[in-house]
Amino acid sequence: MAERCYLAVDLGAESGRVVAGLFDGQQVRLEELHRFSNGAVNIGGTLRWDVLRLWSDIQNGLTNAAAKFGAAIASVGVDTWGVDYVLMTKNNEMLGASWHYRDARSQGMLNHAFTKVPRREIFAATGLQFMEINTLYQLLAMRQTSPDLMRLADVFLMMPDYLHWAMCGSRVVEFTNATTTQCFDATRGTWAFDLLNKLEIPTDFFPEVVPPGTKLGVLRDEIARRTNLGRIPVVAPATHDTGSAVAAVPTQNTGSANWAYISSGTWSLMGVEVQKAVLTPRALELNVTNEGGIDGTYRLLKNIMGLWLVQECRRSFERQGRPQDYAPLIQMASVAKPFQSLIDPDDPRFLSPDDMPTAIQDFCRDTNQPVPTSEGELIRCCLESLALKYRVVMGWLEELTGTPIEVIHIVGGGTKNELLNQFTANACGRPVMTGPVEATALGNVLIQARTCGEIGSLAEIRDVVRRSCEMKQYLPQNSSDWQAANARFAELRSGPKV
Repeated sequence: MAERCYLAVDLGAESGRVVAGLFDGQQVRLEELHRFSNGAVNIGGTLRWDVLRLWSDIQNGLTNAAAKFGAAIASVGVDTWGVDYVLMTKNNEMLGASWHYRDARSQGMLNHAFTKVPRREIFAATGLQFMEINTLYQLLAMRQTSPDLMRLADVFLMMPDYLHWAMCGSRVVEFTNATTTQCFDATRGTWAFDLLNKLEIPTDFFPEVVPPGTKLGVLRDEIARRTNLGRIPVVAPATHDTGSAVAAVPTQNTGSANWAYISSGTWSLMGVEVQKAVLTPRALELNVTNEGGIDGTYRLLKNIMGLWLVQECRRSFERQGRPQDYAPLIQMASVAKPFQSLIDPDDPRFLSPDDMPTAIQDFCRDTNQPVPTSEGELIRCCLESLALKYRVVMGWLEELTGTPIEVIHIVGGGTKNELLNQFTANACGRPVMTGPVEATALGNVLIQARTCGEIGSLAEIRDVVRRSCEMKQYLPQNSSDWQAANARFAELRSGPKV
């Protein structure tokens, strides 16, 4: 059959792009049409997203798509990171510059929430990991600092939902991203109105929640004309990028929890796919999260700080006049001394430090370890520590599901980091399969293809991914060295123990 083209707008914390997914009924291939930068904008001592510039770049990418693929284009859909949002008035005016989740305004909001609603009650309703970046605590902060803006709000939209509104006028929130907010009831499948009322957060601006694959409308006339796309359908994929990425994990065991995934990028999201949210006291104690997936599944997972550690080290080196690409940094790390220094990647000091190497060095001093100084030592410390954290989380997932994990699938940009992939196999004592690199964009376009009737099920989406991408296997090595390192790591990290 002739190839049909589905457009994925895929926004991450560092960059965004518009990607064409060309599907012939058996295989899909991706072609990047436009890439652009993203990141926090520091203004007035606050961190914001430049949403209007992102929308401008998206339109440029859509124009490129029309020029190249024209009538073959079947639909378009947006995925982004989670938790961040836009509030709009009845007249569709955006209320303020959109906040970045790393802004300091939500610091202290967790404890403030617990003065009104017990931690266990929040978890029982939402099933979400407690992190101050969550939308719930951002809204609490906004209620304290900008109640006047909140009173003007007519609709709450997550970031991809706002961009879908810009495309077609829809004012709904898609399920997978709604579940990242800690404002969504994982049992009832609706907004957690009881919880929100107890926290005195207005509930009248929360809109309808729709499942992934929903047809939202067609491109606005002016966008259709400006881009030359015509009035093509706008389809909500799994709008949380991790939801789309996990849909594209090339497992043959859909429906089983005997495999784990790591969506590896700025964040490492490690989890298993389950049929319903896990809301047990132990899940609360371990501070895991339940995020929505395809076909009503849940992603039982842990958010881990991820390659943010490496990205911020690299930025620091550049500021000091020592610019390095990632490849030479990984090479330096590969020859640095093993297990010299370890950190807990999820220590709060690493969330938004002024300087990441300094934060790492301070952690090592505080825990009486050798202080890494060279680029290679710092990067190796990050990668070994991430792999050891994956081992801990794997144990938690096995405990919560009662199912041994037989293989770990790593998808996303982090699959390019072969040293971390091997460290992960070594630390976890499990085979690691990597690929696809472009899992998020693949999941996005294949969910659109399913909406168009070309694919029937989640398992079939994964069949297409296996036929379309190369995978690489890493087998565990040096198990005794990693077991010894794990014992050291257990003493360093804070929080619940296995």
